[in-house]
Formats: sequence, structure tokens, C-alpha cells
Amino acid sequence: MTSTFQWALIGPGAIAHVFAEAVSQLDHCRLHTVCGRDAQRAAQFAQRWSVEGDTPVRATTDLASLLADPQIDGVYIATPHGQHFEPALAALKAGKAVLCEKSLVPTRAMAQQLVAAAQEQRVFLMEAVWTRFLPVYEEMARWLAEGRIGRLRALQSSFCFPAPYDPDSRLFSPALAGGALLDVGVYNLNATRFVLRHALGEVPPLQGLAVQGLLAPTGVDARVSASLDFGDGLVAQMVCGLDTFAPNTLHVMGEGGAIVLPETFWQATRAQCLRPGQDAVTVDLPFNTNGFEYQIADAMARIRAGEIESPVMPHAETLAVLGWIDEIRRQLGARLPFDAL
Repeated sequence: MTSTFQWALIGPGAIAHVFAEAVSQLDHCRLHTVCGRDAQRAAQFAQRWSVEGDTPVRATTDLASLLADPQIDGVYIATPHGQHFEPALAALKAGKAVLCEKSLVPTRAMAQQLVAAAQEQRVFLMEAVWTRFLPVYEEMARWLAEGRIGRLRALQSSFCFPAPYDPDSRLFSPALAGGALLDVGVYNLNATRFVLRHALGEVPPLQGLAVQGLLAPTGVDARVSASLDFGDGLVAQMVCGLDTFAPNTLHVMGEGGAIVLPETFWQATRAQCLRPGQDAVTVDLPFNTNGFEYQIADAMARIRAGEIESPVMPHAETLAVLGWIDEIRRQLGARLPFDAL
């Protein structure tokens, strides 16, 4: 690898600009190439993120040429999650490290194929669940490990927003892997697993799963409420939806206190530790740039070290979350992405 890490980006949409901004503010890395189906849109994106005095960002519609370029060290996939599988698999087979937006793919079975390819090729693969890398989550992990709230007893999280119904949109179309779980519920489930692992040292096996919800006319999940039972009275409750407004908070409750991430918990910069009879402890940890920089830095460090996954967001966690999503959809009777697992 060169001393400057060279990123290629597939899918020059809104989320890709967040990635490009973070890359532009990190040391020893740059955006090398952007690939999109629309040549003009790719060229506009490349021009926007080219830096004066540096080699211009290259624009292409040819994925094969991108993957054959020896200068590219890693590929970030920013297309809608229903379109992740093919470019991710092609990149892994070409020996290119992959950082892929959440949800990695629509089903656990598809994710297993990508993980198998990464392991066979000995190439880095990570689902870009940026939440797990944020400074506030590091602080919460420390509080949990120190036993600040005592024995963990319950979790509650919400991630809902009202979206106009459009059967052809990525949110509601089965052909585009629509549904609340893959779009936003993935954050609820990742936060649940993050808390369990740091509070208990592991994620206990599910003892029970109760699911309620509402299907959109297209058959995908428009709203999901789930209660995950981990035994001994430990329960995680979550709601995600495309038809509802919610405070979108995370509450972690223990026998001796609670941790609250107020509002938009998946991009939190504030956490509160509450304990009976004591003043609340509040930490504010703003992002250096926009929050994506932490997962990008971690991915680059792992890739440079020759690792194929990150301990912060390992393959097993991606598979576990998608396994939960598969089962929740099954119980709800939701239409499966592409009509198959």
C-alpha cells in the first residue's frame, strides 16, 4: 500500500458525501475514484471532492476497471442496501478491502456468502455501522464495564420517522429490500448487542422473541415492535418505523442506575448516567468532523495491519443482527427481500 490510503467509492448519493467529507479531514487518506451508474452524476461528485493541488478524483461507470486499479486500497459501498451484494462480492474477489454501508445485505444467508469470500480471500470486510465507533459509545462502554449502573436489567430504544408512502421507493419496495428493519431497525439491534456485550462480556442467546408490527401495502415491514428476552428477566424492547414519529432515544437500565442517550441515539454526542440520589453525570463528545471518521480510521488501521475484520464490528455481529432481522420478519409475515432468503 501507498503511504496515503486511497479510497474508491461506489454509489455517489447523499450518504457518500458524508463519507467523502470525513475522508477529506483525515490524515494519510484520500478519495481516489468514484463509481456510479450515471456518468454525469459521478463526475459532479468527483469534482466536488477533488482538492486543488492534488490529483483530481477519478469518475467512472466501470466497476471492473475500478477493481483492477492497483492504486486503490479500499472500497466504500454507498448504494442502497438492496444493491450491496454484487459489488461487495466482486470487490472481495478482486482482493479489495470493503467497507459497506448498513445493512450489509438484506439477509443473513447473503451475508454469509460475503463473509465466506472475505475469509477465503483473506480480505477485509466490515459493515459500516458507524454508531459503534462513536466517542459517546466508547464512554458508555466504559460506564458499563465499570458497573456504573449495576446489574443490567432492561433496554429500550426507538428509531421512527414518518415517510411518505411510495411503493417504488427504496423504503417500501420489496425489490429494493425495503422495510423499517433494514433501514433503521438495524441501529436498534446493533445498540442492543453493543450494550449487552459491554455490560455482560457477551450477548446471551435469545430465550424468547415477541414481535408485533404493521406491514406496508407492498408487504414490507412499515413498523416493528419487538421484545427480546435474554433470560433472568433481562429484556430489550425496540420499535422502528417508517410511519411514526418517536423520540429516538436509547435507555439502558440497571439495578443501580441508568444510561440515557437522548435523541437520535445512533449519532449521539451526549450521554447521561443517572443514579438514585446523585446528580446526573452528562458527557458531551462532539464529532471531529461528522462521525464517519471513527469507523473509517478503524477500517484503515485494520486493513494496513492485514486483518480481515474489526473487533468493534466483526463479521459475527453482522450475521447475528441479520439473523434477528430474518426471524423478526418471519414472525411478522413481512415480504422478504427478493422473495428469498
